[in-house]
Amino acid sequence: MNRRNFIKTAGVSLGSVLFMDGFYGNWQKKEDLLILPDEVTAVLNDQVVVLVRNGNSWENQGAMVRLTERRQSIMVEASAPNAALQSITLKWQTTRVNRSTHVMNDHWERTYGDVSWHKPVEAERLPWYFIEFDGKTTNGFGVRTGAGAFCYWQLSDTSLALTLDTRSGGNGVRLKDRVLPVAEIVAMKGIQGESPFQTLRRFCKKMCKNPLMPKQPVYGINDWYFAYGNNSEALILEHTRLLAGAADGLKNRPFSVIDAGWFEPSPRLPGDSSWGNDMETPNAKFGDMGRMAEKIREAGMRPGIWTRPLCAGTNDAQNLLLPMIKGREDARQPVLDPSIPENLERIKKYFERYRQWGYDLVKFDYTTYDILGRWGFQMTEGMTEPNWTMNDTSRTNAEIIRHLYETIREAAGDTCIIGCNTISHLSAGLFELNRIGDDTSGKEWARTRKMGVNTLAFRAAHHGTFYSADADCVGLTPQVSWERNKKWMQLVAASGTPLFISAQPEAVGPEQKAFIKTCFQAASMEQPVGEPLDWMATPVPQEWKLNGEIRHFNWD
Repeated sequence: MNRRNFIKTAGVSLGSVLFMDGFYGNWQKKEDLLILPDEVTAVLNDQVVVLVRNGNSWENQGAMVRLTERRQSIMVEASAPNAALQSITLKWQTTRVNRSTHVMNDHWERTYGDVSWHKPVEAERLPWYFIEFDGKTTNGFGVRTGAGAFCYWQLSDTSLALTLDTRSGGNGVRLKDRVLPVAEIVAMKGIQGESPFQTLRRFCKKMCKNPLMPKQPVYGINDWYFAYGNNSEALILEHTRLLAGAADGLKNRPFSVIDAGWFEPSPRLPGDSSWGNDMETPNAKFGDMGRMAEKIREAGMRPGIWTRPLCAGTNDAQNLLLPMIKGREDARQPVLDPSIPENLERIKKYFERYRQWGYDLVKFDYTTYDILGRWGFQMTEGMTEPNWTMNDTSRTNAEIIRHLYETIREAAGDTCIIGCNTISHLSAGLFELNRIGDDTSGKEWARTRKMGVNTLAFRAAHHGTFYSADADCVGLTPQVSWERNKKWMQLVAASGTPLFISAQPEAVGPEQKAFIKTCFQAASMEQPVGEPLDWMATPVPQEWKLNGEIRHFNWD
């Protein structure tokens, strides 16, 4: 009985059938390398085309997909000079997977309280990577960060498929004579006895060659979860002075981040604190933003600021804007086309201006939604609406978004950047921090429990391997009980990841100040990444290993 037929009968883990055995020349062992796929298809001009293998290339109708085997990866490149290339799918015939196998998904951008260990579901798209646990060992399957396409995996009883979405806008990319570096596939076998979390950490390091981390741990305050855009210079300074003393004696100073609400709103949306005609004109409640940064520094914290770089102004020419699509159809919120060099120059000037004003940290937001018209949880059937284009149709969405990020990185210089609503796998290695989950809350504990705890548990492995992983704020307000917020603050502070607190002054008494002081001290130092211990049993883990100690949290 041959190997594949045996697997059909027995049912085993993916790692048992898809990893290549053997050696290269000079007796170098092939380390965690997938076998080449059994089938390659492409969608050209809206038609599915089966490509025919010719050595390490698959070709048909003038299109070609080339797979180059490297020591620990497979490089995927594509050309389609005469067609619109929408996607490429690689398929491995895996036969029946072990029934005890569970998988853990990732997300396109932020998570939404919806990452978990679960039985494979055939229709589920697993963005970027997934890990498999067969009851004994853990295996990882993914692509390296910085890919030229949006990549997702799908599992069935008989196959493993990797789809590489190469669309530009909602249509296929027009590569012309260009060869597209689509993605670099990586896989990894776990070590028996190693926890799935430890394996995932090692696999994240394999996916991201050059993570970018801040020089020191980042922590501090942010006004959003009590002000919700109704902020002012006076309120920011009150917030800063209220909690600056909690960091007394700490050489690594906390940040005070001014969230949305500081800039002049659009005349079309006067009540929307997250939309402005531009991202450099302060409103009357703030005034001189350079002087504002100085006042925060004088109060004992480092200044940070929020921005939404793709906002277009009411007088911007139509040819600078993205077209209206479902999810992005409000004419009062025109969006700059990030594929146009003139718009990138404007965005560069914003980040250069924030540096000139003296801000040590900039948090930028909404770029994924503004470009694609969907939040991550809405991308289950596709990244965006079909049948629309950006100005540049020769580059994929992934390439255009990555170039936007590179533009921001260059303009920011040594300013620390937090990406929020950014594509995780495209931002890794470019920004020091990434908001890894959807908003927590200063109003609803259930939302913090769902978004915050789940996010930290299932994406803490990104911390130090992709970027510094920000699970979002502790919304310290009278609307959420102190007993609950105290536990959330304690977990984040001890997890080794960034701690940000939104502390409404009315909710801060002597007990809260004393506890914040303890948490600030912990968050200001390097610590081991917190490991969820019961994450296979619940999406909101209660058992954690924190700095070598087992801790229990009751989130009810």
